[in-house]
Amino acid sequence: MPTLIDSFFYHSVVYLCEHDEDGAMGLIINRPTRIMMRELLNHLQITNNSEWANNTAVLFGGPVQKDQGMVVHDGGERWKNTLKITDETFLTTSSDILESLGTDKGPPNSIVTLGYAAWEAGQLEQEIAENSWLTVAATAELLYQTRAEDRWHAAAKLLGIDINLMSNTTGHA
Repeated sequence: MPTLIDSFFYHSVVYLCEHDEDGAMGLIINRPTRIMMRELLNHLQITNNSEWANNTAVLFGGPVQKDQGMVVHDGGERWKNTLKITDETFLTTSSDILESLGTDKGPPNSIVTLGYAAWEAGQLEQEIAENSWLTVAATAELLYQTRAEDRWHAAAKLLGIDINLMSNTTGHA
């Protein structure tokens, strides 16, 4: 919501990867860092000569474990530490996926983040009840075809609203 002033989550779009009775985990998907994939790959001594690595920024995924890399992709479960989120969306935390990103050996689409966001049991539900978050089903277009900087507005459009017209005042009926 526009009223959420928290420094980490102001105007953030969070892709929720896991949500159960123990809590929730997600990735902020609209905060590009100044780190380009080429720089990250060089730091990790991973060879990937794709043009994609030169032109893709790593995203700030959240304030928890900011050095932990996460890859959301549509390439199946071919890599070591891969969690199936939906039938079409996967989360890989192992570095074996990195050399294939942007090549014909990798997933067709991907997002790379450092860090993640986490909520304790019931915390996210409470924040939603307090009108801190709007929720919308993620789409492949939002995840992969929409520029990171445009995802906040695009996510709101999926609800049929112009987020710029939302009031900063919230309430409960």
